Amino acid sequence: MALLALGLFALFLLLDGGVRIAVQRRRTGESGVRRPVGAFHWCARLASALGGLAAGVAAPIAELAGLDPLSAPDRPTLRVIGAVLAGLGIVAVFVCQLAMGASWRTTVDPAERPALVTTGPFHLVRNPIYTALTAMTAGLALAVPNIVAMAGLAAMVIGNELQVRRIEEPYLDRIHQAAWHQYAARTGRFLPGLGRLR
Repeated sequence: MALLALGLFALFLLLDGGVRIAVQRRRTGESGVRRPVGAFHWCARLASALGGLAAGVAAPIAELAGLDPLSAPDRPTLRVIGAVLAGLGIVAVFVCQLAMGASWRTTVDPAERPALVTTGPFHLVRNPIYTALTAMTAGLALAVPNIVAMAGLAAMVIGNELQVRRIEEPYLDRIHQAAWHQYAARTGRFLPGLGRLR
């Protein structure tokens, strides 16, 4: 399962870092890649990135090198479910990124004002890309259930929470104001109906 996890993460990198950027260049003439602004923003992004790398690369390599899995989640059925969940998460990340159209960026740029996307998967939840990233990482952690993968999942969740709650949603509030408030009041943060703003 470790080799499959490595392959799935390679697919994620290909879609997220290659195909997605190529599509954005074709649509808009630029990559959509933005650098984090400020130390907190860098920390949030770094936590997510390290979490993905831990679950998708370090954990499978550690398993191949002989690191024992955690006993409770080490079940063949859970490993298969994890691989399927990781694959579905990867596809969902890509689909959600495409659904953003020209508004897609790797992170916010305070100088820009992209359109507020509320259709497609964004009709169901405000942050479907982060939901899908978490599902992908959880799937990888189930497929290769060792301590490295679990630490990676924790880092991904923390990084995503910080990115969404402290950076992206306050940014959308500033630039879209009333439209953002109406959208956030009816749409859950990561799961349908949960985390709606009051």
